[in-house]
Amino acid sequence: MTTAEGVGFGPPVTADIESEVRRVLDSRADRVAALGPAIVEAWDRASSLLLGGKLLRPRLLMGAFDALASAAFPESLTEADPRAEESPRPEEGSRLEEGSRLEEGSRLEAGPGSEAGPRGPEAAIDGALAARARALRIAAAIELLHFAFLLHDDVIDGDLMRRGRPNFIGLLLEDWRAADGTAADPSADAALLQAARSTAMLIGDLLLSAAQQIVFSEVRPGDAGERLIEQFDRAVTESVAGELTDVALSAGHIGADLADVVEMSRQKTATYSFELPLRSAAIISGLGADVEAVLGRVGAMLGLSYQLQDDLLSTFGHPDDHGKDAYSDLREGKQTALIAIARGSAVWPLIEPHFGTGELSESEGAKVRSLLSECGADREVRVLIDELSDNARALVATEPAGIGPEMSVLIDDLIETLKGRRS
Repeated sequence: MTTAEGVGFGPPVTADIESEVRRVLDSRADRVAALGPAIVEAWDRASSLLLGGKLLRPRLLMGAFDALASAAFPESLTEADPRAEESPRPEEGSRLEEGSRLEEGSRLEAGPGSEAGPRGPEAAIDGALAARARALRIAAAIELLHFAFLLHDDVIDGDLMRRGRPNFIGLLLEDWRAADGTAADPSADAALLQAARSTAMLIGDLLLSAAQQIVFSEVRPGDAGERLIEQFDRAVTESVAGELTDVALSAGHIGADLADVVEMSRQKTATYSFELPLRSAAIISGLGADVEAVLGRVGAMLGLSYQLQDDLLSTFGHPDDHGKDAYSDLREGKQTALIAIARGSAVWPLIEPHFGTGELSESEGAKVRSLLSECGADREVRVLIDELSDNARALVATEPAGIGPEMSVLIDDLIETLKGRRS
């Protein structure tokens, strides 16, 4: 049986993604090398952090692409193919180098069903390899987009740590303090903090620009290319809208009912983290708008489920696993689904005095967490997570033309992996 590892979550594709991300970062490093030490230092530091990520989003894109490959490129995967023995199947081993050699003259519009170019088994194999190389480049772009959002998010939240370790801003501060010896000078340290946050915003902007450049370089005018650009732009726009809503909710500028919080979570996380990778895989495979639409809906469900699970882990998970302060969301006044549910319960008057005050002792935090359980907030969120997962499974199980059984297996494995995560 095909597993998530077999269709893109195992070591071979991870190595391919890392190689492509490194290539992009090195190329940009060469470009900024003559622009001064400040940008060189910042880019090197960001690159070192970016290369150490989990690669969830690009791995999802490649997993989906490989799961769709048998439907998208059937001629290239048959045993009768005269090149089958000398050319491994797309999911076996690294395809970055082979696909890159086929890049010239082969763009997104020349996918399955295209009238351009030669026909036959060899052309089918070339098309499959070229498409997979394009998928890797778009996957790298999404990882750059993700890290850009992380940098901006840390500035917005005023964070110096991520997952229990210094983030980009925190590491810059450590470097600069060690170099300047200013840690004992409060005024100088405040200036360094401002400079580190400004650097994070600017490098985030540069990463966003690099991600967009990759996407635009991979397409030419045509239906498929325009759809990919449209989905990338939509992901950026909705993610920014979700972040703005999160800021407004935390400041009390807008209402914080459950529907608002859930929609904010969908925009902020689901659109770019799950929906964009799945839609991109469908577009690059050339399987048509119907398959893209179905996988987009699946991505929206699973992305929202992922964010709701994050909210649960932040409050009810173990700090050693997720690397966050056990009560940071409560202390900072994060408007999560848990809080939205509790707000309408009888225990809210007991929670409210401790929520978003910036001060919360261990005993007070434990009390608030207990009250959240007492009102059933954690149970309701878990029910919603299960419903979203079940609906995603059911949608893929209908197997619209082109999706095929491998995608159902991938989604099943992904849901089980997400359910079992602790960070």
